[in-house]
Amino acid sequence: MNPDIHGLWPALLLPVSPGGELDTARAVAHAKRMLAAGCDGVTLFGTTGEGPAFTVAERKALLESMIGSGIRAGQIIVTTTALALGDAIELGRHAARLGVHRQMLMPPFFFNQPRDAGIIEAVSQVVRGIGDDGLKLLLYHFPFMSTFGFSHSAIAELVHRHPGQVMGVKDSGGDLAHSLALVKAFPNLSILVGAEPHVAPAMQVGGSGSINGLANLAPGLMRRVIDAPTQVSASDEQLMASLLGLLSIRPNMPFVGAYKAVLAEQTGDDFWLNMRAPLSPLENTEVQAVRDGYRAIGALLNDI
Repeated sequence: MNPDIHGLWPALLLPVSPGGELDTARAVAHAKRMLAAGCDGVTLFGTTGEGPAFTVAERKALLESMIGSGIRAGQIIVTTTALALGDAIELGRHAARLGVHRQMLMPPFFFNQPRDAGIIEAVSQVVRGIGDDGLKLLLYHFPFMSTFGFSHSAIAELVHRHPGQVMGVKDSGGDLAHSLALVKAFPNLSILVGAEPHVAPAMQVGGSGSINGLANLAPGLMRRVIDAPTQVSASDEQLMASLLGLLSIRPNMPFVGAYKAVLAEQTGDDFWLNMRAPLSPLENTEVQAVRDGYRAIGALLNDI
């Protein structure tokens, strides 16, 4: 297992007002809850955190607030994905100045199916532009979202160009065979899986851990999976399946909205139901279905 980026790093949900303004105090408090629950760190501004919808200034300000609150720089992975490479570089430089060297990048995703050469050059420009010898970059593989993925040859070329800086892959493809192939092909890289049911199988063959959304709701469950991937209990498998089932309890719900509905139920704070445009809050009937489904899980919830 690669020692540089490993373990459990929730893809942090972020609270916004009804008008979409980021609520810093709630965000910091949620991050601290995750750390207190045993997570190795938190991941800011990924897709679960609605990251691409926030401005460069907003993202800088929240990172500064996280550090200012006492969260250590080494406990944060910051996602620098932005439509303009210059913005990604600015975010990466800012994070590096704060000591946040663990970063994650999905290259610009507004062109359909770019060639490997373009993807490689985009990442290389960002790495060179950040200019941080201590950079530990995760390549963010999420083809459903970005329309493309990182091929093995692209990963190998980026590692060759930037040894010691391109450190691994966050695989959100949801394809276990792909995750296992990554672990096999790149044993010296940190391979962190996003699909929660695939975390244990990937770690059994050398995977490094997980950046996932479910940890926002069940950090204890995901901590147990990370710590003992060969010994996941039947009750934990059932709990995971039941919680993930809430994401599709009504058709066509955005998964971020479903996660936020559960968090609102857990915390008693309906502020979590708000979303940043272009995402929109769940309908009232959807929220109620998620709440009812969550409550129906019953005694298993004692172990989240």
